[in-house]
Amino acid sequence: MSSLSTIAPQAATGPVAEIYQQMEQALGRVPNALQLFSVSPTALELQWRQLGYYFQHPTLGFPLLATLRLLISQDSDCRYCIGMNEAMLIQRAGFTPEQIAAAKGDPAEAPLPEKDKALLLAALKATRAPKSVSTEELDALRTLGWTDQDIFDAVNHAAQHAAIDILFNTFKVESDF
Repeated sequence: MSSLSTIAPQAATGPVAEIYQQMEQALGRVPNALQLFSVSPTALELQWRQLGYYFQHPTLGFPLLATLRLLISQDSDCRYCIGMNEAMLIQRAGFTPEQIAAAKGDPAEAPLPEKDKALLLAALKATRAPKSVSTEELDALRTLGWTDQDIFDAVNHAAQHAAIDILFNTFKVESDF
């Protein structure tokens, strides 16, 4: 599963078992990716809470966030997250493999509404070259109707996902989807 000793669902006790039960209710299983966090039960709780926040985000929709994760993972060559987000975009968002390939080749080709695409491109830029993001670019996002919280949440999600890719690549999380 990974190069660290993690807690399998059937061996979980205490707070880890409680969080795993919530995962099984929400996801139908406890993916290897989330089992990695069992190495640090506090990190597992924080990761699960963060995922819950973004799964239920009032303005950042699933296709936008999954596309953002896919493209962040492409940058770091995290095979686990690339495959997982591709599958979710096909199954839950109705994207075609051709649309995903086009977005991977050029993020501006992502099959998203223009407003979402603008935020996607800004969040990608922030993870790739954060010092290059200008006030004018943020103003343009505001003009499209994004709030400062939306902009922050999108960049935060992208930055956190880049960190997750580092963890998954470092600890060799095996694909289970």
